[in-house]
Amino acid sequence: MSLSELAGKPAPQSLLTNIPRLVAQYYETRPDPGSAAQQVAFGTSGHRGTSLNGTFNEAHIQAIAQAVAEYRAGAGISGPLFMGLDTHALSESAWSTALRVLVANGVKVHVQPGFFTPTPLVSHAILEHNRAGQGGPLNGGTADGIVITPSHNPPQDGGFKYNPPSGGPADTDVTGQVQARANDLLRGGLKDVKQVSLADALAAALPFDFITPYVEQLPQVIDLDVIRQSGVRIGVDPLGGSSLPVWEAIEARYSLGLTIVNREIDPRFAFMSVDKDGKIRMDCSSPYAMAGLLRLKDDFNVAIGNDPDADRHGIVTKDGLMNPNHYLAVMIEYLFQNRPGWQPGAGVGKTLVSSALIDRVAAGLGRRLVEVPVGFKYFVEGLLSGELGFGGEESAGASFLRLNGGAWSTDKDGLIPGLLAAEMTARTGKTPSERFRDLTARYGETAYSRVDAPANAKQKKVLSNLSPEQVTATTLAGDPITAKLTRAPGNDAAIGGLKVTTEHAWFAARPSGTEDVYKIYGESFRGEEHLQQVFEEAREVVSAALGGQ
Repeated sequence: MSLSELAGKPAPQSLLTNIPRLVAQYYETRPDPGSAAQQVAFGTSGHRGTSLNGTFNEAHIQAIAQAVAEYRAGAGISGPLFMGLDTHALSESAWSTALRVLVANGVKVHVQPGFFTPTPLVSHAILEHNRAGQGGPLNGGTADGIVITPSHNPPQDGGFKYNPPSGGPADTDVTGQVQARANDLLRGGLKDVKQVSLADALAAALPFDFITPYVEQLPQVIDLDVIRQSGVRIGVDPLGGSSLPVWEAIEARYSLGLTIVNREIDPRFAFMSVDKDGKIRMDCSSPYAMAGLLRLKDDFNVAIGNDPDADRHGIVTKDGLMNPNHYLAVMIEYLFQNRPGWQPGAGVGKTLVSSALIDRVAAGLGRRLVEVPVGFKYFVEGLLSGELGFGGEESAGASFLRLNGGAWSTDKDGLIPGLLAAEMTARTGKTPSERFRDLTARYGETAYSRVDAPANAKQKKVLSNLSPEQVTATTLAGDPITAKLTRAPGNDAAIGGLKVTTEHAWFAARPSGTEDVYKIYGESFRGEEHLQQVFEEAREVVSAALGGQ
């Protein structure tokens, strides 16, 4: 993909979304249930789309909310449902739609006065309610949650995520049921969807303070005293998202010397810098989207960015924006040396397209590595039990345990990695980027990237169902192949693609769910030129495995 001439520059007026039109089409558009593109489809982060092309509208949310209400009733989930939302333009409309349906189905919905509530706070609230038997019948039943968010996606997008009582993203067995029922409801003209008026729904919603318990318990997961005493200068850019009131509460409670550099909430996200492809995207792992905070990097020891629902983190030091993979490795190395309250056998969770530097760090720490397919849902049970101390994705999503080894959040939490960057800087005198240089001196420098290759629907289906035996290559970029994986070694779950490894490099190929391409992730410990050779041969390996499809 070529770099847009607008990348890193302030968003021009021509890119801004017409919010009244977007919201009007949310209510007016009726999806075609016979069109696969306009059906409910849960990916790794829920159902996403936009009202501008019929992929996210009132009918979708009515159907999904009804399906969730029926699922939780069938699963015996009788407690409160904690519902959050981010600052995307469609989020409040979808929140209102879902509330009307949930209340009509007798669900006790807990909401934050003022509405905006980040993903990690919803996960934290679910776990707190269900902790130590508090989710039993005498305490109102087991809780679950919903977050209305398309994460870092462009301003015109909407999204819907369901989190069951485990607090993390729902597994495919749950989302499959919800998706199937929602599409049945769409095909039936929504006649089985229950609804009350918005006025009645708002009157029935139960006010709940998500922020105070989360903020008050932060010392259970981060050493805030060492941050405060050090005088580390911290900058925060919520990128116009729902983390703003949380950061404000953190500073008011703990006096860490936080400077919030942007307090603007604008559903057009007009203050953003344009991402690499010429779109407005609140991606805190992109140096182009984070250009505003990067201009201020010399004012702080550590600066933190979050996406609109605060499930992602971006870490800026005087060296610039850290690559997400680099910071994952730094967090792991620091946490497992500074959390004596964790189980001695607590493992390191990573997705199979995350950096192999993590493998080397985990081995150096003597910790078990648990490599899983893409999707944070695969870390939920391990974080709940304490068998995983850390779970992280290459796309700047992570969570980790409390100081005592208990679960903090089982969904991605973009706030605690930011505070951890300040903690490690305060305690060690080195910023995360300086600590990363120490890691590469010990374990080797790595070149990592992702590219796309064309693939039609038939080819993508074949790729997602490959077996290792279909890969006939024996070498990759000059090195013997050590593994051909179509199932993740950490949990034996299908990866929906292929990963090929050598001693010095690897690639993984996965079909895109939305475009006629497959994604190739690759990494080399022999430099950028070797990585390009890996990508060239990866295309050949995949083409041969597809057998001319």
